[in-house]
Amino acid sequence: MATDVSGAPAPTFRVALAYWARLGWINFGGPAGQIALLHRDLVERRRWISEERFLHALNFCMLLPGPEAQQLATYIGWLQHGTRGALAAGILFVLPSMAVLWGLAWVYAAFGHQPALAGALAGVKPVVVAIVAEAVVRIGRRAFRHPAHPAFAAAAFVALVVFRVPFPAVVAAAAALGAFAGAAWPAFAPAPPAGAGDAGEAPHVAAARSAGHALRVLAAGAALWAAPLAALALLAGAPAVLTDLYLFFTRAAFVTFGGAYAVLAYVAQVAVGDFGWLSPAAMIDGLALAETTPGPLIMVLQFVGFQAGWSHPGALSPLAAASAGALLTTWTTFLPSFVFILLGAPWVERLRGQRGLAAALAGVTAAIVGVILNLAVLFGRAALLPGGAPDPFALALAVAALVVLLRGWAGPAGLVLAGLGLGLLRALAGS
Repeated sequence: MATDVSGAPAPTFRVALAYWARLGWINFGGPAGQIALLHRDLVERRRWISEERFLHALNFCMLLPGPEAQQLATYIGWLQHGTRGALAAGILFVLPSMAVLWGLAWVYAAFGHQPALAGALAGVKPVVVAIVAEAVVRIGRRAFRHPAHPAFAAAAFVALVVFRVPFPAVVAAAAALGAFAGAAWPAFAPAPPAGAGDAGEAPHVAAARSAGHALRVLAAGAALWAAPLAALALLAGAPAVLTDLYLFFTRAAFVTFGGAYAVLAYVAQVAVGDFGWLSPAAMIDGLALAETTPGPLIMVLQFVGFQAGWSHPGALSPLAAASAGALLTTWTTFLPSFVFILLGAPWVERLRGQRGLAAALAGVTAAIVGVILNLAVLFGRAALLPGGAPDPFALALAVAALVVLLRGWAGPAGLVLAGLGLGLLRALAGS
């Protein structure tokens, strides 16, 4: 039986499959909570992977665009059982949240304008602002380890807010400047743990470094991406918004670094501002619903796709167009993640201990703090200053929720539910 560098025997595929299936229903808490859950389960309790290799995989996944926690699960699944392990871990990580969020998106689209539900959601919006603001503080504490790091965040914020620089350009510049700073100041990014060579390496790891493996992964990824686009071209009555969604979120999947909050900043810049698929307030509602479901927060993009299809159904029924939009958005959001892992993981296993990667990641992570601050400002204007005037109820609720989060008295999901209840009580009292 193969062993990891932890020295513990690798689980059978059946045992691993059962774990991934269970994980998909309990992986609440956003990327930080999900990564902590994976670490506790797989490093500390089950010892399926060593601490060093877990951190190396995490560093690689954080450097990639897309949902780092889901990619980390995919990576670990690949380390244990190759391609089938990667597919099992990655798909089961998101499958439950797809079903749950589809139902919530339908309720929102069909009944969101009812006074009671609208009032309940009004109580959620300030909580979401607090959640994003707390993410700025939490990620800032983790990212700012050198005096130059806050400057990266400030520059990213100014570039987005003042100069309207596209999000991908901000990330690319942060990575390049981070690599340069790492070369100039070794303290800019501490060196990752030294690698353990190829000790304990499973046979499929070395085999996956062949050119043939890379070509097969790329060919499969291209075919799986092109198939839905071809189906849209052949589907009579398919609204143009479905193609627009598919192409936009394809681009987003390759340039959205830094997790769900950074993705939302880019989506708000394009989907709200350019396409008008939904309003800033609706996006806040979508993030609130995603906070209450298992799975990665990036699933909020499925909500965006659903609402875009519902609002622009063309010749289809609103529900059919919305369901298609949700499915297409989810497909193109996660497909590149599998390609990144299956293509890059075999080679990245040889890059443990490389300071250059750590420096580029440090630059991106620091800049992401400014990106998320931009998102907090955008959401804050919509939730706390509706119509340009301050809402005392929303301001008080946002401040209270931020204090609760910073002190660790409750998590995001519980606060979202509390906001729903308070908003509903306020709506009923005023009716």
